Amino acid sequence: MDGHQPADRSASGHRSVPHTADLRVEAWAPTAEGCIGELVHAVVAGFADLAGARIVGERDCTVLAVSDADLLAGVLEEVIYRMDADGELPVALAVSRIEGLDGARTVAVRFRMADTATAALVGAVPKAVSLSDLDLRAGPGGWTCQVTVDV
Repeated sequence: MDGHQPADRSASGHRSVPHTADLRVEAWAPTAEGCIGELVHAVVAGFADLAGARIVGERDCTVLAVSDADLLAGVLEEVIYRMDADGELPVALAVSRIEGLDGARTVAVRFRMADTATAALVGAVPKAVSLSDLDLRAGPGGWTCQVTVDV
């Protein structure tokens, strides 16, 4: 990331970054779980306004990965899958780390979902998570992550 995060890294946040044809976002937070949550919010906000969307319930999932970047990709792929398969988008989420075995990284995610048909689309809908330039890492003041989403 290029240093545009707030100086107070105890805060969480996200932003869109200019990219040729796809959606590129960056996020930061004190924890990896918070960073993943911020990135999900940034991706969804890049194409949908959920302010007036109808809540349809909560969904749980567990994502297992061999690296932090794969963990991030797995959560975002779940968001895209839920949108395609169930017509739902997360308005809120809680991410909890689970201790993995043999170096695996695992998170449990609880999504509060809204009906996509009741959301206002404000951009191109994501099709897939790009694995190039995908990153989730700890730094001296917290965690940062970034992703490009194919639209």
